[in-house]
Amino acid sequence: MGGVEARVLAVSDLHVSYADNRVVTEGLRPRSEGDWLIVAGDVADKAEDVEWALRTLTRRFAKVVWVPGNHELWTVRDGVDGLRGVARYEHLVEMCRGLGVVTPEDPYPLWEGSGGPAVIAPLFLLYDYSFLPPGCTTKEEGLAYAYETGVVCVDERLLHPDPYPSREAWCAARVALTERRLAECDPEIPLVLVNHWPLVRNPTEVLWYPEFAQWCGTTATADWHRRFNVKAMIYGHLHIPRETHYDGVRFEEVSLGYPREWKKRAKPPELPRVVL
Repeated sequence: MGGVEARVLAVSDLHVSYADNRVVTEGLRPRSEGDWLIVAGDVADKAEDVEWALRTLTRRFAKVVWVPGNHELWTVRDGVDGLRGVARYEHLVEMCRGLGVVTPEDPYPLWEGSGGPAVIAPLFLLYDYSFLPPGCTTKEEGLAYAYETGVVCVDERLLHPDPYPSREAWCAARVALTERRLAECDPEIPLVLVNHWPLVRNPTEVLWYPEFAQWCGTTATADWHRRFNVKAMIYGHLHIPRETHYDGVRFEEVSLGYPREWKKRAKPPELPRVVL
C-alpha cells in the first residue's frame, strides 16, 4: 500500500447479522495505510455485532468515524438487554471510544490529505415525522396512512426515546445541539457532514413506498447544506446507493443494505465509496 494516496472512504448499512454481509464487511480494505473510513450507521442490531465490525475495521483503517443508525438504537435481546434510548446510545459511544472510533460526541477530526482540508463531522439527528406522506398534513395522519398500507418502520416497536417523551423531542434536542456545534466550526474549512438519515427530503422521492419517508429525516435540516460550508453529505438508511447533487452540494448514499437487495443488482456493490 506504500505510495498510494490516502483517501476518505465511506460505507453504511452493513447489517452484519446477515452472514453474506459479514463476508462483505470482512472484505473491506484500505488501499493506503492512511485511509479513513466513515461508517454511516446500521452496522447491526446487537451491540456485540457492532463491536465486532468496528473492531475489525479499526485494525485496517487509519481512522474510523461512526454515526448511529436506527438499528443500533433498537432495544433488542443482546448483551445490553434493556438499555433504551439515550442510555443505549451512550453505551455505544463508550464502546466506540474504547476502540478509538470517532463518534458524534467527539471533536470533529480534520482531514488534511487528498481533497482536503475538510472537517469530517459525524452527526446524530434522528427524525421527527416531518417528511409527511403525500396528502397528509400531520404526523398522526401520516402514521395512520402508513398503518393502513402496512408500511410501518420497526422503530415504532423497538426504538425508544427515553428519557425524552417522543422520538421527535429527542430529534429536536439533537438538531439544536448539532446546529450549535456546526456554527462554531471554522467557516473557511469545508465540512463533510455524516448522518445516517439524509439532511434533505429529496432522496426519499424515489422510494417505492413514499409513506416510509417519515422515518427518514427532518425538515429542520433542509438548509444546512447551504447555510454551512458543506463539501459533501454522506448518509445511508434508504438502501439506494447513489450520488446526487442538491444546490451544488454532493450527497452520497453509501449503503450496502440487505442481501436480498444488493444481490439483485447487476454489479456487486462497490464499497467502500470514495468521499475525498
